[in-house]
Amino acid sequence: MVELVEVGPEDWRVWRELRLRALAEAPYAFKSALAEWQGDGDREQRWRDRLAIPGSYNVVALVDGQPVGMASGFPEDDPDVVWLHSMWVDPARRGKGVGDRLVAAVVAWAARSGARAMMLGVVEGNTSAEALYARHGFSYTGEVNGMMPDGVRRDLAMARPLGA
Repeated sequence: MVELVEVGPEDWRVWRELRLRALAEAPYAFKSALAEWQGDGDREQRWRDRLAIPGSYNVVALVDGQPVGMASGFPEDDPDVVWLHSMWVDPARRGKGVGDRLVAAVVAWAARSGARAMMLGVVEGNTSAEALYARHGFSYTGEVNGMMPDGVRRDLAMARPLGA
């Protein structure tokens, strides 16, 4: 059974564990690189600050008490739009509903926040992620959020409306 737990700055250790696992396992899927969060970047205050972004929602998925996934939502420039970020599920738990639960939780938070739309970026060719987001009402906008760190693939924008 999947349990979702909202986390904050005091939970920085579990967020750190998941984020480092995510960046190591799927470097192609994130604009941040593992090296940016290790070494001098691996400081407690940096992790706490990430979880204390004003207006953010950070959630961790647990299975049998073990952290297996993560996702975040937070506002950016437009007050009517919130973004889904840092979505990741352990490969051993993919295809078992963990990703669906995480996305649904962040979408529900976004709707409660009063935003009118939710955006995300998905790396070109990540068909599993594309299918997950499409199941939750996201579709491509035609916009490109930029290039991925490999300089080859693009980060494509997907969006879904919120509210009535």
